[in-house]
Amino acid sequence: MAEETLFQQINNIAHRANPYPLYTELRKTPVLREPDGSYIVSKYRFITDLLHDPRLSSDIRTRDPEDRKARAAAASEFPVSFIRTDPPEHDRLRRMITRQFGPPHTPNLVDNMKNELAQIVNDLLDGLHTQQRTRIDIVDDFAYPFPVTVICRLLGVPSEDEVRFHAWANKIASSLDPQPQDSEENQELTTQQAVSEIGHYMKDLIVLHKQQPGEDMLSRLISDTSPDGQLSIMELISTAVTLLIAGHETTVNLQTNGMLTLLRNPEVLLRLRNEPELIVPLVEETLRFEPPVQFNSQRTAGRDIHIGGETIPKGAPVYLMLAAGNRDPERFDDPERFIPDRTDNQHLGFGNGIHYCFGAPLARLEVQTALNTLARRLINPRLVTDPPPYRPNAVLRGPRHLLIDIDGIKQ
Repeated sequence: MAEETLFQQINNIAHRANPYPLYTELRKTPVLREPDGSYIVSKYRFITDLLHDPRLSSDIRTRDPEDRKARAAAASEFPVSFIRTDPPEHDRLRRMITRQFGPPHTPNLVDNMKNELAQIVNDLLDGLHTQQRTRIDIVDDFAYPFPVTVICRLLGVPSEDEVRFHAWANKIASSLDPQPQDSEENQELTTQQAVSEIGHYMKDLIVLHKQQPGEDMLSRLISDTSPDGQLSIMELISTAVTLLIAGHETTVNLQTNGMLTLLRNPEVLLRLRNEPELIVPLVEETLRFEPPVQFNSQRTAGRDIHIGGETIPKGAPVYLMLAAGNRDPERFDDPERFIPDRTDNQHLGFGNGIHYCFGAPLARLEVQTALNTLARRLINPRLVTDPPPYRPNAVLRGPRHLLIDIDGIKQ
């Protein structure tokens, strides 16, 4: 059997708990060609250059038609998400969607959610306090239900349907990996089935919201007439699916990675308890140090691209290793150390360029609220297992469970 390349090792679940030494090795050849013809880019400067380069396509359908993912995208009964398109299509759709997500059309959406987010977080911890729990799973008991509740309320998705889209979201998220390694509960569901089922679910929900509109974002997306026109039914479906999945998958990992990092650095946890305002730079440092999205797996060279002494040929898949760039010593001082009040922190945790995460303001507020509340209310939290078990996903990396023992929960 041929020896695994560095990129293959990063995708191997055996290295999920700590891929960072592999990223250090990868940066020694910052633009690396894989045996399959794909290119791996791991230096901060080159990653940011490519994230702003219009020659790098986000549309998976631009790949060789023999490419597995390109065929699947082309054959799907539903269109690809707007985040998987290029200008001008991307720019039109993004303008229409962000009208309902922030300024100038809805300038106070995120700020107005502060009290609601705090209430959801405290209700979750109150429930655990009532049960007199001394061991909790940060993932199942807290980090997953919190953003799911938020995105369901925001979109107008019935909370009782969460159990249905959980499996769909997991399957679609796992398909982002170059070498998908499904969990056991996901093996009976194919990616195509997951896309079809969640797409039809959203289609039915959109019809319902057309008949009975509310104050939720989905109703506003359906009825809004912008200078770019209205979203078609197919665009509404793909957008709603994207918002639902992106609205919780990455946020779960960011909360969990943040809590794990705090528990590994008890002096920082203590400092956060005493200085709650530290949470703002601390979350930014978490996005750099333990980003929930480790690398971008869906880019393709639209034309030949000369970078780092290499030529990436037209049609080649390109993997932008965001987590490797986040620890590039040419860009960050002491990059392997978690510095909660780091001041120069232009990390790649939310990407960069025209595809910068449009949900970043809400994700930041959710994680700031979650970690501050956990730090304040959990009494003497300590890890049960380190490292914890990780999800199979290499792209969306985070613990599958994070068990901690506590002496109680403050009221």
